[in-house]
Amino acid sequence: MKISYNWLKQFIKLDWDAEKTGDLLTDLGLEIEGIEDFVSIKGGLKGVVVGNVIECEQHPNADRLKVAKVDIGTHGIVQIVCGAPNIAINQKVPVATIGTTLYDENGSPWKIKKGKIRGEESHGMICAEDELGLGKNHEGIMVLNNDLIPGTLCSTIFNIENDQVFEIGLTPNRADAMSHWGVARDLKAGLLRNNVSLELITPSNSSFRVENRTHKIDVQVDKNHLAPRYCGVTISGIKVIESPQWLQNRLKAIGLTPINNIVDITNYVLHELGQPLHAFDSSKISGDKVVVKTVKKGTKFTTLDGLERELHEDDLMICDIEKPMCIAGVFGGIDSGVTDVTESIFLESAYFNPVSIRKTAKRHGLNTDASFRFERGIDPNITEYALMRASLLITEIAGGEITSDVVDIYPKKIKDHQVILNFENTTNLIGEEIPRETIKEILTSLEIKINNVTEAGLGMTIPAYRNDVTREADVIEEILRVYGYNNIQFTEKLKASISSNQIVEDYQIQNKISNQLTALGFHEMMGNSLTSPKYIELSDNLSSNHNVKMLNPLSNDLSIMRQSMLFNALEALIYNVNRKNSNVKLFEFGKTYHNFKEGRQEPKHLSIIVSGLKNNENWTQNSQKSNFFYFKGIVSALLERLGITYFSETETKNPIFSEGLAHQIGDKCLVDYGIITKNIASNFNIDSEVFYADFKWDNILEQIVTENFKLKTIPKFPKVKRDLALLLDKNVSFDSIRESAIKSERNLLKNINLFDVYTGDKLPENKKSYAISFTLQDEKKTLTDKQIDKIMKKLQQNFEKDFGAMLR
Repeated sequence: MKISYNWLKQFIKLDWDAEKTGDLLTDLGLEIEGIEDFVSIKGGLKGVVVGNVIECEQHPNADRLKVAKVDIGTHGIVQIVCGAPNIAINQKVPVATIGTTLYDENGSPWKIKKGKIRGEESHGMICAEDELGLGKNHEGIMVLNNDLIPGTLCSTIFNIENDQVFEIGLTPNRADAMSHWGVARDLKAGLLRNNVSLELITPSNSSFRVENRTHKIDVQVDKNHLAPRYCGVTISGIKVIESPQWLQNRLKAIGLTPINNIVDITNYVLHELGQPLHAFDSSKISGDKVVVKTVKKGTKFTTLDGLERELHEDDLMICDIEKPMCIAGVFGGIDSGVTDVTESIFLESAYFNPVSIRKTAKRHGLNTDASFRFERGIDPNITEYALMRASLLITEIAGGEITSDVVDIYPKKIKDHQVILNFENTTNLIGEEIPRETIKEILTSLEIKINNVTEAGLGMTIPAYRNDVTREADVIEEILRVYGYNNIQFTEKLKASISSNQIVEDYQIQNKISNQLTALGFHEMMGNSLTSPKYIELSDNLSSNHNVKMLNPLSNDLSIMRQSMLFNALEALIYNVNRKNSNVKLFEFGKTYHNFKEGRQEPKHLSIIVSGLKNNENWTQNSQKSNFFYFKGIVSALLERLGITYFSETETKNPIFSEGLAHQIGDKCLVDYGIITKNIASNFNIDSEVFYADFKWDNILEQIVTENFKLKTIPKFPKVKRDLALLLDKNVSFDSIRESAIKSERNLLKNINLFDVYTGDKLPENKKSYAISFTLQDEKKTLTDKQIDKIMKKLQQNFEKDFGAMLR
């Protein structure tokens, strides 16, 4: 938000420099992000002087050019080639000397240089008013007052305003500071803490008079809860022209483009007092009646930007008896605004429901100065005051007279807030005791009324414009920011206690897994919990009936909470691929959001996604594409790192995978992983194979048991390895073989490894061959051949019994 220092000084006569004032505003919580210089005429006419034309002759080589000799004072007499038709001897003219920087209509700089024009030297430029930024006329050079002395700086002749503009990083809760008046209020409170007492000057409306009552516009508010207060007045006999220079300068300083005197005044009052206004051409109000209401869903309405919009049934509209004229508090209509031929206006000032305005603005993708203020909450008590202020400015600048009484529909007054402050709580929250008299002085300077004082605390009335101050903690924050955060003393001791809690926290487990994944070459990502409803259609296990919808979405693409973390991962993957990073390994901890019949649920997940090569290209090793078994190894390593080694393995039923596995304990799934279907990948324009795993983190946490480390010595007795080559049916999995072997020998069987799989035409139909190694070890003695043979025979018999296996 931009605040003009000159404008601010209209409210509070302060002689501090801008930097010192900016420091105080920052201490008050209105952080100054920068201070810019503003000059009403760009460049400040630096290098432009008064010249006297002492000779003027026809250019020998050009019919439309003339060669002039110009006296520019101390710089002597210079020759300038000029093409203006109105140049003549004895004229006083503005001359841009060599080295002067001028600016074109787009604000781009260009420098005056010595040169030749059609063979004649030219040492400067005689300027038209548009070339100096003094007007728009370019029909000829600017002729000055003949009494001026050659060489006089033009910057001393014209009224050039120099200003400094604060760029304030306004926090969303500070709706009260969205104007110069609001900033001045805070500044006054801050100055009092610095022993500087200055009066806050407010514009006077004492001269407001109704000249006659010849043009009344009736007002009807059908939706009082959406428009708690609505004011209006009619002004007739106005003349729409360009605004005076002082008004244009105020608007230009804060980055606004002047339009005409009426629109400029409404913008001026908005930034002066924080009250948005809107002016309607009263001749375009059918039936001389304004109706504040909602309209039917789907009603077409064309706004000032020329776009036809489809209205929602909850959009509050300002209408006449026939049609909508304006989206209340957001944007005007193209057919009801002020034009160059407007002679009479209906001026609106209102307080609209902040939530309603915010939803309407988001629905239509609009962000205007008016909606910015309305949706944060303005002061409901200055609605009429601001209307009268603008009316007086209009009659002063645009002429005309006030031709109706002020209409003020305010059926239910918005009350001030009542808050009780406890002194002890104040000290505890701040960490330092502030004198009670100081507290009362600060609150009074903030226009907070103290109703009663006791030994324990204060009873207060908070003005309605401070809609962010509703609790005791809010009041304490107000006291602290005016008292000064920098004035709070810090102790040199740091007190802390050491926790003896044996419970392993979720974040600790996440850190452990994050460290392992980063060691494997993964990068952590953070996806947006808001997503597009179109993604729900990509998977059969997701349903739009379970969507958690946003009430006021930023856009349709961010209108629901995600039901799956897959689509965030795919968005991140294609983002990287499009930027020539095709070898992607990403992981994310997060939640999904579901609206089930039994209630809303937010389960936690860990998602990992892999695509491209296992490792980046390197001269020491060949590039290898990521494959399912590589990805399975990553999943298994993570489970092992978590201490989860015993689980069942089945084929996943999740339709997002073309093939994959699921690990579960009992009926609780730990992880689904596999290859994403080509249909889903193609929706993100991904051509490569994508591997994805979805860890059900809540189920994972249930399986983690906190145990102390157990140390044991390395066994003295050797391991023995034996191999079996088994002929099996194709539908028999290695997991089932492993489980059968463990049941057969739990004590001495230490490891089972599948080291070869063969399927070929030399085997019977629907058969395959597994080559499996079994590692045996007794930690107390050396195994004998008799023991080993007995175990291997038992394994073989169980394989034959359970799976119909045969030794090859």
